[in-house]
Amino acid sequence: MTLSTTQAKSDRLTPALGVLTLVLMLVGLYVGLTSPPDVNQGTLVRILFIHVPAAWLSYLAYGGTGLFGLLYLVTRQRRFDRLSMSSAEMGLMFTVATIIVGMLWAKPTWGAYWVWEPRLTTTALSLVIYGGYLLVRSLIEEPERRARVSAVIGIVGTLYVPVNYMAVEWWRGIHQTQTLKLLGSVGFAASPAYGIALAVMTVAFTVLYVYLLRVRGKIALLQEEREEREFETLGAVTARG
Repeated sequence: MTLSTTQAKSDRLTPALGVLTLVLMLVGLYVGLTSPPDVNQGTLVRILFIHVPAAWLSYLAYGGTGLFGLLYLVTRQRRFDRLSMSSAEMGLMFTVATIIVGMLWAKPTWGAYWVWEPRLTTTALSLVIYGGYLLVRSLIEEPERRARVSAVIGIVGTLYVPVNYMAVEWWRGIHQTQTLKLLGSVGFAASPAYGIALAVMTVAFTVLYVYLLRVRGKIALLQEEREEREFETLGAVTARG
């Protein structure tokens, strides 16, 4: 039995995080669905209870990509490279989710699914940045070099987060200002009737990030162990040849 297998069997935190995520999601959805319709948007406002937390999780994941990449460069511990990759994958996944849910809100509100305005344009740019990050990883076979190059891309790519967040402040566009205020007076720029639902769902998505990070990190460890065995096998065959 390998060390990773033993750790997987003794891990109780990951299932607990999964259960906590589910409970928080159900509570958040209940509060959101029972909240009164908005004066202007009606029931359409409830889409924001998914859209805003999904966008927050993408920021969190991209920030994690840069942070874990930096930790790898400092410590050279491979686990940080695995976490960086896992975080980048989640960032991409939830950016796509943010865009899809946002489009469902934009069509009846703006009259179009997509508008090339600053916030949306920089959001689309993140798909290029982190899609490129994963593409570069797939093209480099040597693990240490792959980890170093990926770490640099992940750190630089993290600049996307403040640029995208501040796009509605720096450039004129039709996208509304930040719903989740992180500068100045921290809080939700929303009616108190929706603040609780947004807060619960944001916490739920934050816990979801930690849960998925642990799950994907464990899968990445198993993939890394398999890759090392393949390298060892190939090296043995080459030596005999």
